[in-house]
Amino acid sequence: MGAKPKYKRVLLKISGELLKGSYDFGFDTHVINDFVKQVQSVVSMGVELALVVGGGNIFRGVGPFAHDMDRTTADNIGMLATLINALMLQDAFEKKGIDVRILSAIPAPNVAEPFIRRRALKHLEEGRVVIFACGTGSPFFTTDTAAALRACEIDADVLLKGTKVQGVFSADPEQDPHALFYDRISYDDVLSRNLKVMDAAAFAMCRDNNLPIIVFDFTRPNNLKNIVLGKPIGTLVKGEG
Repeated sequence: MGAKPKYKRVLLKISGELLKGSYDFGFDTHVINDFVKQVQSVVSMGVELALVVGGGNIFRGVGPFAHDMDRTTADNIGMLATLINALMLQDAFEKKGIDVRILSAIPAPNVAEPFIRRRALKHLEEGRVVIFACGTGSPFFTTDTAAALRACEIDADVLLKGTKVQGVFSADPEQDPHALFYDRISYDDVLSRNLKVMDAAAFAMCRDNNLPIIVFDFTRPNNLKNIVLGKPIGTLVKGEG
């Protein structure tokens, strides 16, 4: 009999940049296939999994291509980029027999269902992976904020933020070789030390709703599965005690 998951329902947030792998733009099929395997290993344990994926591998509303653009227009393009990523992942999941639904905050009835909280909960309860696309549906909010919002709405046990680094450090580990790694830290300490875990709006939402955050290296095989099983991977951010 396999190990019992610590978390029943999780929301996983990854950046679009992770999907491009070693490329400057677009998709790396090897990265996507590895991603699907990690998700499959978690879903097979009966864990209810929701996803929020950024769009930075295609377009970012605050990126260099958007420098001279109207901010609202740029953010709308960025949100639509997340829908493209959702469709790419949906295709990859379905090829492996994973049942998946895309729920979009911007109406796109030909390719996605509208975001309705009760519908999202129903899909999760029936064992489907749910991909939340198009952020919050409004400009000026990041996909970090969308992830925090959706995690709270679906009553997730934890918000998992997949990155390319081990977790949260006292400084940028690529710039400071002496940066201190935190395996566990409180919301208040993150704020007092001005650590970059998520953007301010997203972090405040998690803190106010007492939603734990785990920041971890998504590029390492089995990290997602091990976190769901309760193993100490990455950095756990939560309230005191």
